[in-house]
Amino acid sequence: MTTYYGPLGLRNCFSSLITLFLTIFAISLFLNKAHLRQEETPTPPPSSPPAVLNVSKVERQEEITIPILPPPVALNLSKFERQEEITTPILPPPVPLNLSKVERQEERITIPYPPPPPPPPPPIAWNALEGDDKCDLFSGRWVYDNSTHPLYSWQNCSFMHDEIACEKFGRKDRLYKNWRWQPHGCDIPRFNSTKLLERLRGKRMVFVGDSLNRNQWVSMVCLVESSIPPEQKSMKFNGSLLSFNAKEFNASIDFYWSPLLLESNGDDPVIHRTSERIVRAHSIEKHAKHWTDADVIVFNSYLWWKKPGIKLKILHGSFEDKDKDFEEIELALGLEVALRTWSEWLESHVDTNKTQLFFVSLSPTHVWADEWGKPSDQNCYTETEPITKEGYASRGTDYSLMRTVEAAVEGLRYKGVHVQILNITQLSEYRKDGHPSIFRRQYAPLTEEQLANPTSYSDCTHWCLPGVPDTWNELLYTYIMSR
Repeated sequence: MTTYYGPLGLRNCFSSLITLFLTIFAISLFLNKAHLRQEETPTPPPSSPPAVLNVSKVERQEEITIPILPPPVALNLSKFERQEEITTPILPPPVPLNLSKVERQEERITIPYPPPPPPPPPPIAWNALEGDDKCDLFSGRWVYDNSTHPLYSWQNCSFMHDEIACEKFGRKDRLYKNWRWQPHGCDIPRFNSTKLLERLRGKRMVFVGDSLNRNQWVSMVCLVESSIPPEQKSMKFNGSLLSFNAKEFNASIDFYWSPLLLESNGDDPVIHRTSERIVRAHSIEKHAKHWTDADVIVFNSYLWWKKPGIKLKILHGSFEDKDKDFEEIELALGLEVALRTWSEWLESHVDTNKTQLFFVSLSPTHVWADEWGKPSDQNCYTETEPITKEGYASRGTDYSLMRTVEAAVEGLRYKGVHVQILNITQLSEYRKDGHPSIFRRQYAPLTEEQLANPTSYSDCTHWCLPGVPDTWNELLYTYIMSR
């Protein structure tokens, strides 16, 4: 038997093909199994290795150096109550003001109140016809009227005071009694004492202040008492309190001496001439207890704050203390101090639904005759007619004091306490003829020098009665009756 053997090259080629086929099959089988495992459990792709920064080849940029801030701290609001003041800056405490070391400035003491509500309109000035417009009762002129004025005779006034009884002490001219105030565009209602007493039935009116307020009180008593029989009226004097009573009406019209409003060294109603002014700090109750129950209160406090060249001493403590503690300030600044205590008392003690409050404005003086065209060494002595120049104002009228009162009144109005200012200043400025001058009681003997020069002792501050204060009370009457 013969065995055939193929060539060696062909046999080797065939073996290589079989080996290649088996290798490919094995690789395919392995890849298929790997793919099945990847679908069952996915794995994240491998992260790329960090890039290496070649600083030498990169230009420097600002953002490379920005630090990475830590994450913000979470605020647990549940542990904190929300408060508005968390974001409010804390201000330092105010520096206390030492009044004794500060010079007075008009704007320094003024309290910055919010704007007060607009003031009430002036009362209706009654005419014969109804429906008249309202008008400013304090703007007008003096008209000579001897048919209606004077409203009374000084002889018929049982309680006239000698320092203002000009006819009694020799004044011969009579024209000063016959002038009537005429507002522009309206008329003042004629004073009716019976109607006023009826309005005051069971009530009390009190004038509080100095000798000028007493001047107005005497005028009011003279105006009402003429209609009262002698047995139905009486007068009581009790130290600082003077009280007129109309028995039939159970009405009283009183005056209380309190020239500086606060307790002071001028509180004696008879002996009060002193070389210095002293008030006790915050002390008004000694006086105020005499007006607390009043239904109408009329205040006036200017004259004692006008004396030039002196200081006011504020007493911290009592007048009875052996070692007294004083603080010295300007006299005019003292009015602001007094009005502050006065305002606090009104706010806490007065029911404005029951009580009408008035503050009479400054009463002018006529001590420099050059203001109306006469020699400067003359004054109101021998004057017999009013000044006719509209808007005339004396250089002695301290309007800064009036602004001080107005500021206090506005502050009270903002707090709901209404005080009506009875603005008698301008209408009284015209009346250089209305003062007693030498025609009054002199409480001290006059020297030969004084007698030789009557101008030297003429009273150009107070007012003759009948006279100008009667007009003040006509205006007061209008307000009281129009309520």
